[in-house]
Amino acid sequence: MKRSHYCGEIRETDINSKAVLMGWAQRRRDLGGVIFIDLRDHTGLAQIVIDAKNVDEADFVKAERIRSEYVIAVEGVIEKRDPETVNPLLETGTVELRASKLKILSEAKTPPFAIEEKSSVREELRLKHRYLDLRRPDLLHNLKMRQKMTQAVREFLMGQRFLEVETPVLTKSTPEGARDYLVPSRVFKGSFYALPQSPQIYKQLLMVGGVDRYFQVARCFRDEDLRADRQPEFTQVDMEMSFVDEVEIESLLETLFASVFKTVLGKDIALPMRRMTWLEAMDKYGVDKPDLRFGMEIVDLTDIAATCSFEVFKKVTASGGVVRAINAKGYGDLTRTEIEFLTQKAVSYGGKGMAWISVRENGELYSVLTKFFKKEELDDMIERLDGKPGDFIIFSADRLEAVRSILGSLRLDLADLRHLRRKDDFAFLIVTDFPLLEWDAEENRYVAMHHPFTMPMEADLPLLEKEPLKVRAKAYDVVLNGVELGSGSIRIHQRELQKRMFKLLGFSETSAQERFGFMLDAFQYGAPPHGGFAFGLDRLMMLVVGADSIRDVIAFPKMRDGSCAMSQSPSRVSQSQLKELDLLSGSKDYVHVEPEKPLVSEEDVDYVAALARLELNEEEKEELTRNLRDIIAFADKLNELDVSGLDPMAHVMPIENVFRADFLGISDDRELILKAAPAQKDGCYFVPKAVE
Repeated sequence: MKRSHYCGEIRETDINSKAVLMGWAQRRRDLGGVIFIDLRDHTGLAQIVIDAKNVDEADFVKAERIRSEYVIAVEGVIEKRDPETVNPLLETGTVELRASKLKILSEAKTPPFAIEEKSSVREELRLKHRYLDLRRPDLLHNLKMRQKMTQAVREFLMGQRFLEVETPVLTKSTPEGARDYLVPSRVFKGSFYALPQSPQIYKQLLMVGGVDRYFQVARCFRDEDLRADRQPEFTQVDMEMSFVDEVEIESLLETLFASVFKTVLGKDIALPMRRMTWLEAMDKYGVDKPDLRFGMEIVDLTDIAATCSFEVFKKVTASGGVVRAINAKGYGDLTRTEIEFLTQKAVSYGGKGMAWISVRENGELYSVLTKFFKKEELDDMIERLDGKPGDFIIFSADRLEAVRSILGSLRLDLADLRHLRRKDDFAFLIVTDFPLLEWDAEENRYVAMHHPFTMPMEADLPLLEKEPLKVRAKAYDVVLNGVELGSGSIRIHQRELQKRMFKLLGFSETSAQERFGFMLDAFQYGAPPHGGFAFGLDRLMMLVVGADSIRDVIAFPKMRDGSCAMSQSPSRVSQSQLKELDLLSGSKDYVHVEPEKPLVSEEDVDYVAALARLELNEEEKEELTRNLRDIIAFADKLNELDVSGLDPMAHVMPIENVFRADFLGISDDRELILKAAPAQKDGCYFVPKAVE
């Protein structure tokens, strides 16, 4: 038998046609003499009818053996379903295949979880059996959408005269930012390649080489702490252009995202996209990647707070801090529980509490704060916040960085209380004018906010050595729904300016030549002005399909600790491999020690919380992890005790009455005890199932 149709594509136009379908048995229903099978492939489901009257006895016996996930081939005729059996939820719901021949291609064990849409199975189990997880329609849909997005991006960029070029995966280690993944060389003993964190240097060298416009769907690798939108290996759409400025690149990016969203989702993205400087984003939203699906901008009230009699505000402003607030419009009906929730959130973000004012429907201000302000101060404050009846105002007073962080985070919590962050709503933003540098107190040096090759604003070049933190960069980010999709910049293309930048970042001339010498050398031969951009394909797909993690849009992702539950990697290798790579030099008695796995992993904590229907913040997760580890450690200590000479006990403590002498008596009759029970079963008090 050779497949003639896909399961999910048979229609009423195929009625009376002969067909051969192949796929996995989703479910089987045996009605005695007639067996129904829902057959599934990557296109969807088709109903198979196996009637003992239409197939030979051997094939019907085979059909009786079929279980979930058996792989079968069925030959027959496509027929219209009876009206009472039509399934309106399926595109194939009006037709079925009446089998005349059946073949079992592969038997299957019972899978560890049901292969169905929106599975609630814990992630660790799904990733361990990812090949089964991929059979689920929603995950398969995500991969199809990813292909559609990649194709749309390619077609757009090729239409803009970009050339797709592959750059090396084995490259030179130039650590600046995340840690590199290193690959030892067998030929050059003691030397290492690095896996690229991005194709940054190579794409700039392509511009020196005259390629003019380059792009690549590039694999990148970063050894950094993971979270929902990070993986150790990920895919980014990388691009670079010669003889352009930042305005031209931003304009191209707008058109790119508008084009692919129209192609992939059929959605129109309003152009031009909103622009915002880094400073404006930080002051109005507390973060450099604000979510613009809702309002609630942060307002500065430091000047008013400085003259009030509220001691907390006065101390903060006197010490150089700031007082800022958010007006949550229409939130005046927040319950005491919700206010307490927000207060706890504020504390978890580093605040010492949360001051607030509720504007009642009659315009009255309800808060303990009001007695510390003069009427004109309150009026000025409410006017500045555009306060109206039914609003709820939240304050934060602290250092500028702390206030930005606290209010920026509370703003998202407020939005989630009213479900304002809809996954089918897309709000793009281009953030510009980033600081070129930031100070790293741990390393006691300046570090590049984007990367060391970012061009400073020409107007700020005189400040480069004098006041480096005031220098702005020709850099820009594209933000979607509060997630940084990607970043880019105009690059430094003059050798001397690049050397100045390396020196400012703490590289000696020797170390700069060691790490980036081939790039500096290339700039001696005429480098064009150039700039580029890169965005994370995984992050974009996560937002497009409404997933909560990029693991749901990657075929074979890693877990949160960077391991692969399916292939059990990373794993130990043989001594002969290590010797061949000269990784055992200086260690005659090499003994590989497996890293000790924690008693309780992050996945365990998430699983326990899900079972208990608990939503935990990071602090609560840490506390639960400690508690579970203490319980396991205590149980391990109990296991170490020698109890071989002790009689088993029904209770931990000896059973005795400390108030009077114990005496034996005849227990009450069971029937008498159960007489008043509302329900009995097998001589026991029956407790009905009350909680699902």
